[in-house]
Formats: sequence, structure tokens, C-alpha cells
Amino acid sequence: MKLNGRQLGDTYLVTVETARIDAAAAIRFREEMRGEIERSHGTLVLDLGPVEFIDSSGLGAIVAVMKLMPEGRRMELASLGATVDKVFRMTRMDSIFRIHGSVDEATGTDG
Repeated sequence: MKLNGRQLGDTYLVTVETARIDAAAAIRFREEMRGEIERSHGTLVLDLGPVEFIDSSGLGAIVAVMKLMPEGRRMELASLGATVDKVFRMTRMDSIFRIHGSVDEATGTDG
């Protein structure tokens, strides 16, 4: 599981640099995200652009990470590919998370 986190003003961007968040990766993803939360401040934006596949374990891990967020902070999602977006909509997780079309939209940057 490769995550790339960086602070951009009041937003902390974490790019998930792996093609799958599934049962085999879910626990490691959650644990690595715990570290990203600890070293960040502000809104956490999870860039799922590189992710091509997510299963119920992956969805559960993302929800678990959201629950790890300290009070007063939020986690948002960005750059969901068509397959991942479909999973979020079919499971109605799109009503739980704020989903941005791009990282630029989520972070308020223009490239």
C-alpha cells in the first residue's frame, strides 16, 4: 500500500497510489491512514484517482478511516474513476462522503 500525503494550506491531500483497495489491502490501508491523520491538519482529501478497484472491505476501511478523524475535522474524496464511483453510488456511500470530481476542485488549487 503506497500513500503519498502532503499538506496544502488547510487541506491535507493523501493520494492512494495503488490500483486496488480490497480485503488483502484494507487493514494495511487503515493503519497507514491513521499515521497520515496524525501528521495532518485541516480537511483530509483522499485522492482515489489511481484506484481501479474497491470491494466491500475497501469501502469499510475508508469508513473506518473517516471515523478516526478527530472531532471538528472531515474527510472528503476526490478523483474517483468510473468503476470506483459506481461502487460508491451503488452502496449509497456517495451520501456519506463529499466527493469532488478532481483534486484541484477538492483542494481549491488550479494545478
